[in-house]
Amino acid sequence: MPAPRTGEGSDRSTDGTGPVPPLPALLTELPDEDTLALREEAEIEARHRRAADQGDPGAMSALGTLLLRRGDLDGAEPYLRAAVQHGDRAAANNLALLLHQRGYADEAAEWWRIAAVAGSAPAAHALGRHYRERGDEPGAEYWLRQAAESGHPLGAYALADLLDHRREAGAEQWFRAAAEHGHREAAYRLARICAERGHDREAEQWYRQAAARRHRRAALRLGALLEERGEAKEAGHWYLTAARDGEARAACALAFLLRDAGDVDQAATWWRRAAQAGDGNAANALGALHAQEGETQTAERWYRTAMEAGDVNGAYNLGLLCAGHGRTAQAEQWYRKAAYAGHREAANALAVLLLQRGDAMGAEPWFSKAAEAGSIDAAFNLGILYAGRDDADTARRWYERAAAAGHAEASLQVAIALEREGDPHGAERHLRCAAGGGSPEAAFRLGALLDRRQREDGGEPGPGFGPGSGSGSVSVEAEEWYERAARQGHPGAQVRLGMCAAKRGDVVNAAHWYRQAAEAGSRNGAFNLGLLLAREGSEPEAALWWTRAADAGHGRAALRMALLSARRGALAEAQSWCARAISCGPAEVAERAARLTDAVAHELTA
Repeated sequence: MPAPRTGEGSDRSTDGTGPVPPLPALLTELPDEDTLALREEAEIEARHRRAADQGDPGAMSALGTLLLRRGDLDGAEPYLRAAVQHGDRAAANNLALLLHQRGYADEAAEWWRIAAVAGSAPAAHALGRHYRERGDEPGAEYWLRQAAESGHPLGAYALADLLDHRREAGAEQWFRAAAEHGHREAAYRLARICAERGHDREAEQWYRQAAARRHRRAALRLGALLEERGEAKEAGHWYLTAARDGEARAACALAFLLRDAGDVDQAATWWRRAAQAGDGNAANALGALHAQEGETQTAERWYRTAMEAGDVNGAYNLGLLCAGHGRTAQAEQWYRKAAYAGHREAANALAVLLLQRGDAMGAEPWFSKAAEAGSIDAAFNLGILYAGRDDADTARRWYERAAAAGHAEASLQVAIALEREGDPHGAERHLRCAAGGGSPEAAFRLGALLDRRQREDGGEPGPGFGPGSGSGSVSVEAEEWYERAARQGHPGAQVRLGMCAAKRGDVVNAAHWYRQAAEAGSRNGAFNLGLLLAREGSEPEAALWWTRAADAGHGRAALRMALLSARRGALAEAQSWCARAISCGPAEVAERAARLTDAVAHELTA
């Protein structure tokens, strides 16, 4: 009979002794790593047990330690006790640990002492911690120092922590020693010390070391440091690392980064996770997000969550929410709650609410409390309050305080007072602050001050001055401030800007700014627009704007309408406009209107 072929399908063994299973079956029968580890541990235990039973102290210590680590305290204790009888210091330390776990702290301390005296640094560390837990700080320091000086990282950290707690010198040295041996909490504590001294570069180095070892607070601090430096991408990486490890503040900070990057949905996800972990700031952010979307009830729920988490901003935000929906009584309730808890802006908001209700006496102490706590708005509001009582000196002090902190409107009020006192340079300094802070009135007044200075200097153009010369020229800077105010809707600045354009012959821009001012209710804007239109041949439209200006009390506009009416032969109407011009003034207008009235009366009686 022919022999069977032994190709790919053959199941014969390589030595010809029998069949072998296919390759996949061989793989499934191989033990995995856990199985191998268990077998190895069992073999080691058996080897130690045989040697221990034959009286080997090292084997007794090793077997006892193995059983202790496994949690078999009953099995470990006799071997460890037998080993310590032979003077094994490692066994003494482990026996102490076993006794400590059983609750026999005093006996554990005795064995730790024996091991520590024999030179065991781990035992000295454990004994030092035992003494600290008992309140014996001198004893704790002695043994922790023994461990630390033996190079034990945990001993170095524990000694540093004790010294830091007692505000004694040397803590930094031992934090550094532990950190250099890889102790992550020591690295974090050392980073905090460096940061408090302003040594940001070294602080960053230690934060990085701790964060790399998954210290979540270090990752949070590192993220904050990087964010302050403008490195948002790497900051986000560390925030994410800390957030995944359960650091709620990092999740909240990550959410703010995502929001600023435009990813509001992901931001909300991380805020929600942080808020559910008890972060009040994240709950407030969620509340604000829902409030912006008009979801009042959801916003209120998150603000309450923030308040329950101990974040007083939750009560303040609830007050703002209620006030925005006209629920004044509830707003007052929440403002009071936050204000009593020390929230300065809530105190200011409460004072504003009381002032609006006519309760100035009730408002004043809350304004004062908020201002003394650092609220710039409250300081400004106190200025308004005292100005309303004609107490200019006290008002000025509060305005100056708010202005020094950068409050634009307060700077404007100080500037107005300085102008009134004849101090244009002081006024200019405050006007620049206020205008730079966004005040359109300050920008207009600054432009007017520079304009006036140019005229007082003779109007001669110099470096930085615009086209033209003589008294009509306006400095480029003055015009720039007029334009800034005009673009913010300031009618007076719009009129001045229109005048600047008209002087340059730029009729289109002049008409644009005059019209802007006129439509905003400026009678000067309406009058000047009428003049411009009349010069361009649009007298009927000019008459409409002059009428609007005259109705608002502009004497020259009324005189223009009187002249128009007289030219048309509407003498009675001309008399009526003349009367209005006389009543509105100024004196030269009234004089001209009186002469025109006499002429019209003569015509009517002729």
